[in-house]
Amino acid sequence: MRKTTGLKLKIRRGEKGIMIILFIFALLTPLMIVYSNACLSSSNIEVEKLKKKIEKQENVNASLSMQVDELASLSTIQDVAKDNGLSYINDNVVVVD
Repeated sequence: MRKTTGLKLKIRRGEKGIMIILFIFALLTPLMIVYSNACLSSSNIEVEKLKKKIEKQENVNASLSMQVDELASLSTIQDVAKDNGLSYINDNVVVVD
């Protein structure tokens, strides 16, 4: 009977190091992809929160601008002047350009 022996592959030290590096790279790549996607998602959530906050502030600004326009109208100014005992005389009005 003849004994069959399998072929033994000889792996050198450099090849073993390269294989270890490739194995580590193969493990870390999916982890880094998941981590970067999680960071991106977190950033997107923050951006959306800031957009909502900006929109609310713009609405407040628009409302305040309308109030200023209402209070700055001539009829409102005349009413306030009458309430405080002042009178409106058209000859005393000076137009400034």
